[in-house]
Amino acid sequence: MMRLEGKVVLVPGTARGRGRAAALRFAAEGALVVGGDLLHEEAVETRRLIAREGGTALTPGPLDVTDEEAVRAWAEEAVDAFGGIDVVYADADAPRRGATGGRPHTDFADTTPAGLHPVRLTVRAAWPHLVRSRGCVVTVGSTAGPAGSPAHRRTARSAAKGAVVALTRRLAAEGAPHGVRVNCVRPGSTDTEGSQGGPLAGEHPRSDVRGHVPRGRPGHFDDFLDAAVFLASAEASHLTGADLVVDGGWSTVLPGAPNRKAMHT
Repeated sequence: MMRLEGKVVLVPGTARGRGRAAALRFAAEGALVVGGDLLHEEAVETRRLIAREGGTALTPGPLDVTDEEAVRAWAEEAVDAFGGIDVVYADADAPRRGATGGRPHTDFADTTPAGLHPVRLTVRAAWPHLVRSRGCVVTVGSTAGPAGSPAHRRTARSAAKGAVVALTRRLAAEGAPHGVRVNCVRPGSTDTEGSQGGPLAGEHPRSDVRGHVPRGRPGHFDDFLDAAVFLASAEASHLTGADLVVDGGWSTVLPGAPNRKAMHT
């Protein structure tokens, strides 16, 4: 049985990567997906991929998730098309690598809001509709948020992702009287095309992450999207304010802990 049958789900950033993967996954669970991205043609291709699999999606036009009016209009188009909004999947990212003393303050000042403000703008635009539907929000944080790491030199991104967790808890408190649930899924290092040339590449300071994940590998999109679908579904009806870490156990072990293979030899 599809877990999100007939639910209207807002998914920003659907042109590629995590946003496209989320749109495809929610649609596969029966959701009516409303996507958007500044890369409009690529977002339209995501809509075509969903339709090819028998799903339903809407991609109204180019979407700038940093523009309050554009996000509001996007949410209203979802309501006009499908009659309401049931789920908001709020993911935003603008990673720039650098420790506190290694990059200019302008990088921090630009990157931190870019990882936080679109989450709040998307939720804010959908909020009255979520109250009417007694819907839910799934935000996307990161293990780079509340935890520090000498090897993780994305100070601004860590600050933004930590703020996403804090915002999730605040929204959960605000939403509870209205039946609106708000939860966060926090993926760890994820094996993607981009990461192969970045954090998982041989010269990167975090390239040995595989050796420190108790599960023996970095995550895949499906790992944290399984959690996101669960949080959006009726199966999580009594969960709000949760911060669900999906990192193969990486954040639970001390630095330098042996890998899974070593523990069994």
